[in-house]
Amino acid sequence: MACHGRISTSTAQLGLPELRLGIIPGMGGTQRLPRLVGLSKALELMLMSKSINGGEAYALGLVDAIVSPDELVKTARSWALDIVESRRPWIRSLYRTDKLEPLGMAREILNFARDQAQKQAAKLQHPLICIDVIEEGIVSGPLAGLWKELDSSRMLQSSETSKSLVHIFFAQRATSKVPRITDIGLKPRGIHKVAIIGGGLMGSGIATALILSNFLVILKEVNENFLQSGIGRVKANLQGHVKKGKMTQEECGKAISLLIGVHDYEHFKDVDMVIEAVIENVSLKQQIFADLEKYCSPHCILASNTSTIDLNSIGEKTMSQDRIVGAHFFSPAHVMPLLEIVRTQKTSSQVIVDLLGVARKIHKTPIVVGNCTGFAVNRMFFPYSQAAALLVDHGLDVYQIDHAITKFGMPMGPFRLADLVGFEVAVATCTQYLQSFPERCYRSMLIPIMLEDKRTGESSRKGFYVYDGKRKASPDPDIKKYIEKSRSISGVTQSPKVIELADKDIIEIVFFPVVNEACRVLDEGIASKASDLDIASIMGMGFPSYRGGTMFWADSLGANYVYSRLEEWSKMYGDFFKPCAYLKERATRGISLSAQANQAKPRL
Repeated sequence: MACHGRISTSTAQLGLPELRLGIIPGMGGTQRLPRLVGLSKALELMLMSKSINGGEAYALGLVDAIVSPDELVKTARSWALDIVESRRPWIRSLYRTDKLEPLGMAREILNFARDQAQKQAAKLQHPLICIDVIEEGIVSGPLAGLWKELDSSRMLQSSETSKSLVHIFFAQRATSKVPRITDIGLKPRGIHKVAIIGGGLMGSGIATALILSNFLVILKEVNENFLQSGIGRVKANLQGHVKKGKMTQEECGKAISLLIGVHDYEHFKDVDMVIEAVIENVSLKQQIFADLEKYCSPHCILASNTSTIDLNSIGEKTMSQDRIVGAHFFSPAHVMPLLEIVRTQKTSSQVIVDLLGVARKIHKTPIVVGNCTGFAVNRMFFPYSQAAALLVDHGLDVYQIDHAITKFGMPMGPFRLADLVGFEVAVATCTQYLQSFPERCYRSMLIPIMLEDKRTGESSRKGFYVYDGKRKASPDPDIKKYIEKSRSISGVTQSPKVIELADKDIIEIVFFPVVNEACRVLDEGIASKASDLDIASIMGMGFPSYRGGTMFWADSLGANYVYSRLEEWSKMYGDFFKPCAYLKERATRGISLSAQANQAKPRL
């Protein structure tokens, strides 16, 4: 932007994405962009880290001409000579004012931008600092703006937010690099046709994600009513994209034409991959995979979208365990950016490489993990709700916990999340963890008691909250009777220390067990690196990105601090808080939790 002219191809991508890293555009970016495209558009591009193509940039005035790639350098040379020899104007972008609004209007635009920034990212300071820097240049002149930009940039580069966001930037790009899988010369095979079994919320979401990326999709359901419901969900998902301006009606029609609905397996003979997305029932999944082995070709990948069930159990009735893999999408599947790829000890490396290729095509960030109950994401976070339930049984208010957790940066607290997921699902998944990890589970009777009274969460408009016709949540005084009954059954009495907990203590009691379980996941080789768990916690569970993910955040506090707090609570409340050997060793030796070490034989 400091050049006297800019030539671009139509497909080039231009933007100032620095706010994604917790900093602001430097080298005069905050001052020159408003002078080239106008204040409103400049604010949009910077605050949203939005990129535009060359054609849009030309329409805005960011570039001066659009040419083909073959002519780019030749045209640029010609323009440069013309400028030097005065055949074209010598324009200094820093001193242009023709695109800037009058001062009064500019201040209104800036104040509106501040209001929006505070609504959308209330806990972040760098968007507001960026607006202040832009305003300085408009009010006091571009040189004053440059000095403020320089000072602000230096300050932000050393901030905890920037360190966290830079960590996430690199961690996200490292998830597709998996030791002994992506470094042995394998290339993804062509996956073009995918079958999905089950057209519920997950199955229809997965189908939507695939057809949006031009995959041919076969959607199977048990009867015509269920099938039409599934197809209807896909159409509704696509119409949502149309309403948001993400696609045209014509593109929507083209996408839906890639979807074929069926009732049997006859159309599965030439599919490249099948994704099973039925209810969490082991025997049903076993039967499906046995059927798939009969109808699908020998090269077809057999994937399950299960979120907790052991893949070895699902595939135990087949002879094709080398091509059975977990493809765990997060709901809603066409929106959430994470794909958890789960490998058993028998899954071939080629299948994993193929699925990494699919993830890239459907614009998902993949993490490759080993096989266990809950895999990496859900296993890491199973103590999250249990710790919250423990606090309630010991006397803390449900809504105080949710408030503290959302104030920390989570999109919702553990009890609002339980309402959203549904109590039946919560009980079923809790049962899985009780069976697999009985020594470190806290079993609260609160949700089962509420289920007995036909409170199932948001779906019944009554859970920990009550919901109006627009699904707006409000606290419900009636839950006190369920809490008292739960305490009575558990034999727990109110603890004065718990009732007086500050938000900081609530956050640590809820999240340190999550960190502890993440340490076990690393130690067992379920995940190959801590940064994968950071990405998983952010993209799968909504952990605030500006804190860098669970492991990065824990390291910012120190392994010894996390260990000592868990040790303290384990003496007060039992083995639920007992620090694992990995965490104890790191704390004792003064090593960060994220540092690579000699792991157990990895389950990858």
